[in-house]
Amino acid sequence: MIKSREELEEIKKSCRSMVTKSSSISAGTAIIPIPGLDIGSDVAILLRLIPKINEKFGLTPEQIESLDTESKVMVMTAISNVGSKMAGKYITKKLVVSLLQKMGVKVAAKGATKFVPFIGSAVAGGISFTAMKYMGNSHIDDCYEIALAAMENDLPPNATEPVFEPKPSALD
Repeated sequence: MIKSREELEEIKKSCRSMVTKSSSISAGTAIIPIPGLDIGSDVAILLRLIPKINEKFGLTPEQIESLDTESKVMVMTAISNVGSKMAGKYITKKLVVSLLQKMGVKVAAKGATKFVPFIGSAVAGGISFTAMKYMGNSHIDDCYEIALAAMENDLPPNATEPVFEPKPSALD
């Protein structure tokens, strides 16, 4: 498990970099006017990206399963509270496609604009970059919240306050 806020911030920064690179690849694929190529590419990108993000935050199903019972309950509760659809789950093509369908308006707009000469490809690339970046960064934000909640629950009570020590009694 992640032990410090600094470590958590570093993981978040690293994952944001991965999302930006993946979004750029998605945009590059979107400008090629071959029907279906961009959607297939987005699915393939997300099938690699989401598990990598989960792994960095310690939220793959295997990582969660290896935790002790109390920690596992904390993490699963945090996942439930955040409402993440991808943290702690096996990422399948079916799951990725359903998430892309929820972004259907953007995806449909991307597909339609790519066939307008010159400017259409640029617009499709921009939409693709933005949609991929949004999905990736939203997942990072969910994972960050889950990891932070689990980390804070793992701290001893009143960890920021001095530890209570009883006063010596008159009998001592």
